[in-house]
Amino acid sequence: MAKEETRAKTVREYRTEELAEAAGIPVRTLRFYRERKLLPPPRREGRIAWYDDHHLARLRTIAALLERGHTLGGIAELTAAFESGRDVGQLGELLGIGWSEETPVRLTPEALADYFEGEVTPENLAASLDLGYLAVDGDAIVHVSRRLLDVSSALVREGVPLAAVLETGRRVREHADAMALLFTELISTHISPDALTRLRPLAKSVVEAELTMAMDRLLASGGGPATADTGTRADSDSDSDSGQAPSS
Repeated sequence: MAKEETRAKTVREYRTEELAEAAGIPVRTLRFYRERKLLPPPRREGRIAWYDDHHLARLRTIAALLERGHTLGGIAELTAAFESGRDVGQLGELLGIGWSEETPVRLTPEALADYFEGEVTPENLAASLDLGYLAVDGDAIVHVSRRLLDVSSALVREGVPLAAVLETGRRVREHADAMALLFTELISTHISPDALTRLRPLAKSVVEAELTMAMDRLLASGGGPATADTGTRADSDSDSDSGQAPSS
């Protein structure tokens, strides 16, 4: 009895009609969402279905995503991806970090859709979960890093597909892990493993400086991958023309 009283004090529950009214939808729509598995199952007490604020939050999320042009089928796929994603408690272990510098960001599904308008697909969501950029925490989504979230969003606004941003992030992660290993070995071998935390800012400065100079060299050469490919094709065309020229 005491347990039930505690539950009543901490969790508001709704009958089907009450939940539909709170969400501003007809009862038949609520039942349709439940049949499509867009809502988690309610708590059953005999023949009575009891819903709570998590169900209400899900209904409001569905409404917000529909307003943004998502279809019910797409929302169902997104929901499945969220529910199969990693719990937020696994992120630190997954990435080997302790939140010492990066600031996690809590987002609703509709807020995430606003960050990456039109790009929040099941495929991109699955890639983000796989990389450990996103985790789920109840009805919220947690992004591992405010800085990475802002940069990714800015690139998408500039016209870069989110799938390309995520693939680049995967490749950057590989290089970053390799650089971290280099500095760890350097400091551990010549100073002490105990000095890693104290000297980590030095490693960050070196990486930032080297990346800046690498970008400078690339820009000074007048090229990137596209220019390099064009140059290669030009050389090839020149050689081909030379080979076909008639002798005089």
